[in-house]
Amino acid sequence: MSLHQKVSVSVGVLLVAVGICLIVTFMGAVGLAVCGLGLAILIVSFCKVMKSNSHMTIPGHFLLHPRTGTRYTYEQAIALQRRLDRIRRASAEERRSIQRCPTTLTSLHSLPGTPPPWDMEPPPPYETVMKTTTSLNQL
Repeated sequence: MSLHQKVSVSVGVLLVAVGICLIVTFMGAVGLAVCGLGLAILIVSFCKVMKSNSHMTIPGHFLLHPRTGTRYTYEQAIALQRRLDRIRRASAEERRSIQRCPTTLTSLHSLPGTPPPWDMEPPPPYETVMKTTTSLNQL
């Protein structure tokens, strides 16, 4: 806001306050006139302030606004937001495809449902094992 706009808003607020005080002190007609003038000045000054702000602020990520302090126009901010959304969706898809790959690899290397055929000789019977261990303990 420029200095001229700040002064006109301040004068408008001051006139509205004076008008209300005059209405309270039983000078109704004069108070209404002063209050009406203050409201008119406020409305005109607010309209000028709204017109002077040509750049709209878009709520969102801080990267939507350049570092110089100036702001993107509405169209630029929307285009940038759409581009960021596209990049975000692509990276999410990439993460999903990377997460699917290890699961398929583990399923290839998992154990089969039936055990492999026994290639070695069968284990010795229990009695034979017990006899050999007792003989070892006695030594």
